[in-house]
This record gives sequence, C-alpha cells and structure tokens, in this order.
Amino acid sequence: MPLDKPLEGGRLLVFRHPAVVRITHWVNLASLVVLLLSGLQILCSHPAFYWGETARFAEPFAAIVSEMGDDGEPRGRLTAPGVDIDTTGLLGASRNADGLMTSRAIPHWITLPGELDLGAGRRWHFFFAWLFVLNGALYLATGLLSRRLQRELVPRRDQLAHIGQALGDHLRLRFARGEDARRYNVLQKLTYLPVVFGLLPLMVLTGLAMSPAVDARLHLAMILGGRQTARTLHFLCASGLVGFVVVHVAMVILAGPVNELRSMITGWFVIKPAEEDTP
Repeated sequence: MPLDKPLEGGRLLVFRHPAVVRITHWVNLASLVVLLLSGLQILCSHPAFYWGETARFAEPFAAIVSEMGDDGEPRGRLTAPGVDIDTTGLLGASRNADGLMTSRAIPHWITLPGELDLGAGRRWHFFFAWLFVLNGALYLATGLLSRRLQRELVPRRDQLAHIGQALGDHLRLRFARGEDARRYNVLQKLTYLPVVFGLLPLMVLTGLAMSPAVDARLHLAMILGGRQTARTLHFLCASGLVGFVVVHVAMVILAGPVNELRSMITGWFVIKPAEEDTP
C-alpha cells in the first residue's frame, strides 16, 4: 500500500481505495442508473403491485392510476394502503416532449428509452442487470479474499459503544478528522453492511425470481411467496437503493465533494488534523 504523504497545515494524504474498489464503484453506479431508468420503463406497462403468485387486478397493493378529470384532462393518482394522493404532473399523468398532458405512469424524461417501448426497456434492463451481478461478484470476491470488507464494514465493539456520539456528530455535520478519518465510522458501517449483504442480494434474487427460465429451475418465486411478491419486493428494494444513493450523495457533498470524489477516482484522500492537533 502506498505511503502517506504529509501536506501543509498538518494535513495528510492517505491512500484509501484500491483500484478494484474504485472501478467496481463506478461500474455499479452506471449499472444502477440504467437499471432504474429501464425499470421505470418496464413499470409503465403495468404500474401496479400485488402480493402472492397472481395479480388480482381489482385489488392491487399499490398502483399508479391514470384517469380523465372533469375538465377532460388526464389526471394521475397514487394509491396504497392509507394513501390516495393526486400525482398529476409526475405519476399517472405528465407532459410529453411536446408539452401535452398525457396518461402515462412514469414521465418520459426518467425512463429508458423515453418513448413507451417495453421490449427496449427489458433489453436495457437485462443487459445491465448481468453487468451489475458480475461487477458485484468481483467486488465481493476481492473484498472477502483480501479481508478488506471485514476490516472496513464490520463495526468494532468500541465503535458500537459510541454509536450515540457518532449519531450526534452526524446530526451536527461534524465529520471525522485525524486518525478517525482513515476508516468508515460506525454509522457508515451499519449502513453499508446491510446494503451490500442484504438489499443488493435481495434485489438480484427477486429479479431472478421473475425470470421464467431461472424460476423453472430454482423455484425462487415460490420461496419468496409468489411471483407478484417477488416483483413487489424487487420494486421496494430498488426504492431503498434510491434512498440510500440520495443520502450517500448528500453526505458526500456535505463532507467535501472534491476530496471525496478524488478518493474514489485516484484512491487518495486528504485527512485534516484532529482538532486537538490544530494550532
């Protein structure tokens, strides 16, 4: 591992991310973006969710509804247990490329492709799904063999004992300095660990369960509680990942985007001196 490099003002340039972590990170990001946009294109074909094996069209668990309003204009609604809200302009009814309000579950500007094309959406989705799986397998294999995942993601006992302090520091936007900045803090570990070993694998598993060829051999849908349950769980996992990415990007911006992006592009990260070491 490259040696640390002292900088002016007591700062220290340290090598934080090896090449395989940086490469898989950006491939993962690109894959997730395409999977999200193409997944929303697929959702346009039937914007409703169910539990169990079969779809009971009259009793969806949640749905994006398109209907005509009293003024003759398309209106959109989102329905779910305890929820029935007007989503016109975003879900169920949105303006097309010509500026006209049209009945469409998801706006054209956030689907891949932009026009309604289920076949193209599936092709984009399936290709990048396998790229995502292979990329994730590479990340896990190299991380486990090098024991980097164990070192970086498993919280230490002393970190767990100070989780309240870490939460308070985050709420006050006080980021780690000195030696503490060399490793992920306990909140980062308790977030990354379930995402890497829980949310991402479940999303892959539910995706495979919806494949007739795979499910015919492995019966994954039955294990998960039915094909429609797998589809609903797949969407919930995707929503959870979107939430994780939004928070992750927000924290990168608050912590210093130049330094954070440098570490994920070059591997080098600048550590500020601990407060007690600052003149």
